[in-house]
Amino acid sequence: MVYIKIKPGTATASLQHITNTFRNLFPLSPFAYNFVQDQNERSYAAESRWKQIILFSAVLTIFISCIGLFGLSVLSAEKRTKEIGIRKVLGASVSGIVAVLSSDFLKLIFISLVVSIPLGWMATNKWLENYPYRVTLSWWLFASSGLLVILIALITISFQSIKAAIANPVKSLRAE
Repeated sequence: MVYIKIKPGTATASLQHITNTFRNLFPLSPFAYNFVQDQNERSYAAESRWKQIILFSAVLTIFISCIGLFGLSVLSAEKRTKEIGIRKVLGASVSGIVAVLSSDFLKLIFISLVVSIPLGWMATNKWLENYPYRVTLSWWLFASSGLLVILIALITISFQSIKAAIANPVKSLRAE
């Protein structure tokens, strides 16, 4: 078995030359070749399928979570309609009202990140033990995923929060 590096774009000519040279040196042995790239693709085909399954599951989970978070923000804004109206009458700004409505959700998100990041780190380390060549897990991977989660949650919550903050306070207080 011999490993030969071929320049990109010259595979056909190089293989022809290698075949002729091999037949001259070993006329009774059959010549067979494989590309390392093809071997690697076959070796990691299961991981490629798992990647597709996990990606689809993650997107579906994020979508369902956003729907749930949006529903909770609608419920919270409805429950606090009178409070928002009183705050607006007393001079609260839109950003202040959005901050008040978002703070409860952000506390829950931070708690979930504190629980999930160590669990994710342990699960990923355990999974990577199966491979001879491993990548090191950096802190910035988990920090960037946490920031992405916070950003998605803020975008989801902000629609209903801004809508509630812009609403006319007279309508919410008129029922009293």
